[in-house]
Amino acid sequence: MPRLDNKFAFIAGAGTGIGRACALRFAREGAAVALAGRRIGLLEEVARTITGAGGQAMAVACDVTQRAAAEQALAAVEVQFGRINVVVNNAGAVVVADAEHTSDDDWDRIIATNLTGTFLVSRAALEVLRRSGGGSIVNIGSILGVVARKDRPAYCASKGGVTLLTKAMALDHAHENIRVNCICPTIVGTDLGMESIEATPDPGAERRKRALEIPLGRMGRPEDVAHLAVYLASEESSWVTGAALPLDGGLTAY
Repeated sequence: MPRLDNKFAFIAGAGTGIGRACALRFAREGAAVALAGRRIGLLEEVARTITGAGGQAMAVACDVTQRAAAEQALAAVEVQFGRINVVVNNAGAVVVADAEHTSDDDWDRIIATNLTGTFLVSRAALEVLRRSGGGSIVNIGSILGVVARKDRPAYCASKGGVTLLTKAMALDHAHENIRVNCICPTIVGTDLGMESIEATPDPGAERRKRALEIPLGRMGRPEDVAHLAVYLASEESSWVTGAALPLDGGLTAY
């Protein structure tokens, strides 16, 4: 039996990268998938890939930084699917700069997308999950929500907030059978993940340098994150909540 059979998932930031990989993998495991984000064309393309393979998918426009948009998107998906069992918060943004060179606008953008967006979607999902008898919220955080890296204060602050938001909500809603967990990847080969590398004078050398920092010798792939997200969405993890799970090739084992 597929691992997510009879599950109905809402995935924010599902048009590219990690979100797209999660959507495709969830669908292969039997879930009906709602793809949420701002770029509706990309979402519709992923939805067509899923339905073309015999799966069930829908695309829904959603700016996670806006409370009304998050609430409306979740409500629309609940009407279409009848219920929601799984919510994946994957929308993200990054800026590479130390505190002195982080503008007010960049700070606000990073906090709004990474932390406030995760909060707004998660809060709006609570009543929907209750009506489904509980469920799983999977936050895509970062290893930089556990440890720091130079030139990332805004990003570290936002992802650190996601880590503790995950734990706090897990405690508040465990009695309702709502589990909340966080995946904490190191650098993953997505457009967003490669943004800072491509901005360096020698991106190829920087990619090799970053890979060598990781004991397993390579950067992450979107599918690596999707594999763990499937586990956290499934009944296999029914006794797991409040966890911030490093997914980093051994980087933080030092």
